[in-house]
Amino acid sequence: MSDLEKENIDSGISWTCRKTWKQSSINTLWCLLGCSIGDFGTILFFQVNQIPFPMLGIMTLAIINGLITSIILETIILYRQMNLKEAFNTAIGMSFLSMLAMEIAMNTVDVIFAGGILVWWIVPFMLLAGFLTPLPYNYYRLKKYDESCH
Repeated sequence: MSDLEKENIDSGISWTCRKTWKQSSINTLWCLLGCSIGDFGTILFFQVNQIPFPMLGIMTLAIINGLITSIILETIILYRQMNLKEAFNTAIGMSFLSMLAMEIAMNTVDVIFAGGILVWWIVPFMLLAGFLTPLPYNYYRLKKYDESCH
């Protein structure tokens, strides 16, 4: 028996389900879109207006704004399936760990490779890091608990 098979038995889930990977990828992409709007918007705002503010402060605000815009987008998406209060509560109850990991990964890539400056060539790498970082956790939650934000 391979190590992967032993791990699947121990954790009680299979990591080879294409349907779950597809759904968790779609969920992660929606979250990435919401997070990116607030994150990129904040960094760009400080950059364009040349506001003297510490990079750590800008990145912290970018993370907070990314979380907020993600919740807003998720609420709008969910509002098509349920009433506004339920949609908001579902969006707010999503995994902040996953969203936070996404935000930190994106901003870490920006700081390491571009010094915290938003330049066109870094954006794809930020998005890739933001997508790949929470994806296994989102798959796990979907497979183990059937918890999804959509």
